[in-house]
Amino acid sequence: MNFRTHSLLYFSSGIVFIALETVDATYPGIAVKALIIPVLGWLYIRFVRDGWNPFHRLIIAALAFSWFGDVTLQLSSIRETFFLVGLTGFLLAQLMYLIAFFSTPGPAILVRRPYLLIPVLAYGLVILWLVWGGLEEMKGPVILYTVVILTMLSAAINRREKVNRDSYRLVLYGAVLFIISDSMIAVNRFSQPFELARAAIMTSYVTAQYLLAIGCLRQYNLTLKR
Repeated sequence: MNFRTHSLLYFSSGIVFIALETVDATYPGIAVKALIIPVLGWLYIRFVRDGWNPFHRLIIAALAFSWFGDVTLQLSSIRETFFLVGLTGFLLAQLMYLIAFFSTPGPAILVRRPYLLIPVLAYGLVILWLVWGGLEEMKGPVILYTVVILTMLSAAINRREKVNRDSYRLVLYGAVLFIISDSMIAVNRFSQPFELARAAIMTSYVTAQYLLAIGCLRQYNLTLKR
């Protein structure tokens, strides 16, 4: 199976899941959602081939925790307690991503240009302000998750002079889309539910994970056309 076929299968799985969500097919939706990240993980593993290193292992760990978060968040439609479990899964996924990004050797642009963090911090404060009134007992977990995912974005920005341009842009766009997806989850759940929320959240999330994975493969100039 070549790169294009892998990618088509990945996005097709996401589209099928969105369609099932639209018609409230709960159990088929859980089954399909459980397949999405494994497809991306298999693509990543296949194209790393024999080039395994600690960085790639961290990315696979991030995808594994993301899969756990996907499944448990989907189960929250059946039992509410699964929401916090799913949030924990994604918290661990973000930690894996940020460790991988910060551990990449090279000059740290944020040390010389800390002002690049201003829009990141401002965005986080705006999102917390929007959802604060509806958080109730979730204030602690949501604040912690917000700090971690904004740190992940900061780590992606910090790669600017460490990696090639394609890798930097793909990972940065993926990190931004991940934050947008999570922001929509927070707004829809704790502040103002909006139409087509589930489709918008999943579209941005699936795209974000794909860009992060491909950007990390590009960091090592791996051939993706086989």
